[in-house]
Amino acid sequence: MGCAQLMIALLQRVSRASVTVENRVTGEIGPGLTILLGVHQDDSEVDCNFLVEKTATLRIFNDNNGRMNRSIIDTGGSALVVSQFTLVADWRKGRRPSYTHAAAPEKAERLYERFSDGLRASDVQVENGVFGAPMAVSLVNDGPVTFVLDSRGK
Repeated sequence: MGCAQLMIALLQRVSRASVTVENRVTGEIGPGLTILLGVHQDDSEVDCNFLVEKTATLRIFNDNNGRMNRSIIDTGGSALVVSQFTLVADWRKGRRPSYTHAAAPEKAERLYERFSDGLRASDVQVENGVFGAPMAVSLVNDGPVTFVLDSRGK
């Protein structure tokens, strides 16, 4: 019986973050979320839409009393979304992770763009990496606060 691995979003609450491709900054944000997004071969727009809504409304930012009670929408924060196919790797057998369950590049890019556009439609300012390119991601994790979301929760 196999494990149902679907779309994964690793959210890191940050005070600032940037992504660089070939010595050029392609995305940079202040307070908000760095989101590493892994797309599985079985993912659909339903999976993507679920994670967009959950990401946009998850109350993981502090209110005036220091309690995590505000969403990225509530705070006016930004999101830096970076494609990360290694999140859907199968590492259970042997010593080399398998990426056979990662979505084909065309599908992964389409859902990655849909995820970013969905956040924008939720009034979140979004910056991106460059899909498929080697990237250097820099961030200052605020908290640290990190969550791993997946579309199995839908």
